[in-house]
Amino acid sequence: MKKTFKLTIEGKNRDRVLDAVKHEIRKYVKRERRRALPEGVDFWDFDCRFGATEAQAVVVHFATLTELIDGIASAGGEQFYVEILASHGRRNARPAGQQPV
Repeated sequence: MKKTFKLTIEGKNRDRVLDAVKHEIRKYVKRERRRALPEGVDFWDFDCRFGATEAQAVVVHFATLTELIDGIASAGGEQFYVEILASHGRRNARPAGQQPV
């Protein structure tokens, strides 16, 4: 998903538009996670970029995406760009004797 979302749409409540955008992003991620995993892959990971425009987009962690969207909205931004691409994730074995954190 590579898309520029507009937060100010004439005739629509800004908060409802923000909720709809978040819902669309969650729906995309849920759909991607349902895809069958290729051989040797443990999970679907997501490579994300975020910014006010496509040219200003920087690499961010998927878990921080909602906070960044809320930050743009609270600052009064008119739009933002988000890029979410599914990638193959592989779990690393924990070294022997190390306890889980």
